[in-house]
Amino acid sequence: MNLLISNDDGIFALGIRTLANTLAAAGHRVTVVCPDRERSATGHGLTLHDPIRAEQIESVFEPSVQAWACSGTPSDCVKLALGALLSHPPDMVLSGINHGSNLGTDVLYSGTVSAAMEGVIEGIPSIAFSLTSFSSQDFQPAANFARSLIDRIAQHPLPKLTLLNINIPAVPDHEIAGVIMTRQGVRRYFDMFEKRIDPRGKTYYWLAGEVLEDVDEAELEEAGMSGLKASGGDAEWFRKTATDVQAIRKNYITVTPLQYNLTCALGLESLQKWQIQSSFMEG
Repeated sequence: MNLLISNDDGIFALGIRTLANTLAAAGHRVTVVCPDRERSATGHGLTLHDPIRAEQIESVFEPSVQAWACSGTPSDCVKLALGALLSHPPDMVLSGINHGSNLGTDVLYSGTVSAAMEGVIEGIPSIAFSLTSFSSQDFQPAANFARSLIDRIAQHPLPKLTLLNINIPAVPDHEIAGVIMTRQGVRRYFDMFEKRIDPRGKTYYWLAGEVLEDVDEAELEEAGMSGLKASGGDAEWFRKTATDVQAIRKNYITVTPLQYNLTCALGLESLQKWQIQSSFMEG
C-alpha cells in the first residue's frame, strides 16, 4: 500500500521512525511528512499567516522511505503532502506512533489525531496510533500491531469517513489483554497555572495540572445513546461497550472509531422542540 505518515512529536521522534521503518520493511511504500519539531496539543490548527516550509530529510529513516520535515502543524503536514508533495493520493494516512496516550476527550486537543483526521476530511482512510506512556521507548509492539491491522484493512476496508483512534498499552506483549473495540470516554484535567517571573522581571504562566479519569460519563452516554436512537441504533449495546479510558486500564489495545461530524444529536433533538422558526416568524 501507499502510506502517508505524520505525527505531532516531530521528525526525529522514535515513534514515527519505528512505524515508518516497520511498514517499509513489510513492503509498503512509505512517505513521511511531519513537523520539524514537537507540535503536541496543537489540535487541528492550520498555518494561515506565515509561509510553510518543507525540507527533504535523509538518513533518519530507512533508505526506501521518503521524508520531509515541515515547519507547520500536524494538519499542515498532511494538507501539504496531499496538495503539493505527493504525486498521487495515498491509500491510507497514518499518524504516530505518539509518545503518550490520546484517550477520551484528549482527541480534541491532539495533533496526532488531527493529522489523521485531515486524511479523513480528504476522503482517505486514516488511523492514529498512540503508545500510552511518556517514558517507554519500546514502540515496536505498537508498530507490529499497526502492520497487522493495515494488512487486515487491506482485505476489509474501513467504513467511509471513519478514523480509527488506537491506543496501545506500554506493557510487554504477554501482558496485553487483547484488542477491543471501544467508544470515546471522558478524560478531564484539573488545570493549574504556575505563575513565574522571567529573568527580566516579567510575569508568565506555565500550564500544569493532573488528569482526572474517574469522572461521571453519564452525560456522554446520554448524548451518544440519543444519537443512536435518532439513527435507529441499539442504545443498550452502546451502553455496554467499554470506553477507551476504561479498557486501557486493563491493558487492552483500544480501537475507537471517530468522525469529524460533531453534530450533537441530543441537542438537535432538544432544539427541535423549541419551534424556533415559528417563534421567529411570530416575533
